[in-house]
Amino acid sequence: MNGFVLGGVSSGVGKTVATLSIIQALEDAGHEVQPAKAGPDFIDPSHHEAIAGRPSRTLDLWLCGEDGLRRNYRRGEGDIDGSHPSVRGTSSPAICVVEGVMGLYDGDGSSTAMVAEALDLPVVLVVDAKAGMESVAATALGFREYAAEIGRDIDVAGVVAQRAHGGRHEQGIRDALPEGLEYFGRIPPNDDLEIPDRHLGLEMGGEAALPREALREAAESLAAERLADVASEPSAPREPIEPAEPVDATVAVASDAAFCFRYPATLERFRERAELVTFSPVAGDPVPDCDGVYLPGGYPELHADALESADTLAELGDLAADGLPVLGECGGLMAMSRSLTTADGERHEMAGILPADVTMHDRYQALDHVELEAVDDTLTADAGETIRGHEFHYSSAAVDADARFAFETVRGDGIDGNHDGLTEYESLGTYVHVHPESGAFDRFLARLE
Repeated sequence: MNGFVLGGVSSGVGKTVATLSIIQALEDAGHEVQPAKAGPDFIDPSHHEAIAGRPSRTLDLWLCGEDGLRRNYRRGEGDIDGSHPSVRGTSSPAICVVEGVMGLYDGDGSSTAMVAEALDLPVVLVVDAKAGMESVAATALGFREYAAEIGRDIDVAGVVAQRAHGGRHEQGIRDALPEGLEYFGRIPPNDDLEIPDRHLGLEMGGEAALPREALREAAESLAAERLADVASEPSAPREPIEPAEPVDATVAVASDAAFCFRYPATLERFRERAELVTFSPVAGDPVPDCDGVYLPGGYPELHADALESADTLAELGDLAADGLPVLGECGGLMAMSRSLTTADGERHEMAGILPADVTMHDRYQALDHVELEAVDDTLTADAGETIRGHEFHYSSAAVDADARFAFETVRGDGIDGNHDGLTEYESLGTYVHVHPESGAFDRFLARLE
């Protein structure tokens, strides 16, 4: 599958809007598009899926490793063996558009440049042009030359000018670009291309998808065929993706507006190896008949009233006390706790599985790639094993003095600065989000047999 990476000159430069506009431009030109996201984000990929109609692949070296990164890229081709070029069944393979994270070179665990290098994909640089012409060219040239300065083997192929007007403004940018840097078009200023945000980032794609009309208008200012032509196939050998051994287990996954942060590869892994059923705690669905429950992250604080008034969390608490394994990540940890107090000071009863009370804050409490070492055998790791993940949360958890932790933090903040993974009964709640390439979900499934 040919692809390219959209790298920004900084955070906030408009990479997501540029990505969505490029997806629209390529689709309008008749190309299938497979979106992807460098970094551990859940929110930007939800916007990709809203426009492209297929899950966005997570490409993060820290979470997946190089081999896992390449496997996850290839999973965008269709079935796990890569035999189908498109999930929609067209005869031509999709073009993968990878949205970067932060600025091109930012991030010590998995920068956009590192992802582009690992996949050997060209970089299209998104530059904010609202107050510049020749400076856009100077910025792009500097970003191209900096790769050699630091020994990073990437090709900055050209630019997309974000917030650029047409006419003299656009022509000035185009004329200033030196040889070897191509002009791929512009994203015109448009208030309809602004995505609302809140804590943890933008609103989800299902809540605030950009209007198609605005995206198509932006797409008309992009050189879709030149973007398609610059896309290339990763140079690494195409190792076969081995099918996983099935397990005799059913996993119930919470899936609604409160529990919406999960990687597509996680659900795929569950479906490949076990039976997967979903339920909505916000809607008050009963907990399905299952061998284990997965509570992904999300926004339980925005739905605390519904979660408290429904019977689902109370039922889940009773089942956990009877030995049903429950695995919760971040928002899942919050829902597994005794209580959740919102930023407005309202306290809500949660499942009561874990000996903790969670409080929301106005500022984020942790943001980093994380490495954890298991103290004892637990749902996602054996004693002494390490797993890598990511944490980003606005809440803190006050835990009982005799609370038991499953992990020591090698890197990251965890729950108390030194530990993560509250464990009670057969259940586990962490602030860290992990990718299935970590092996954590395979170990979870093994515990359920």
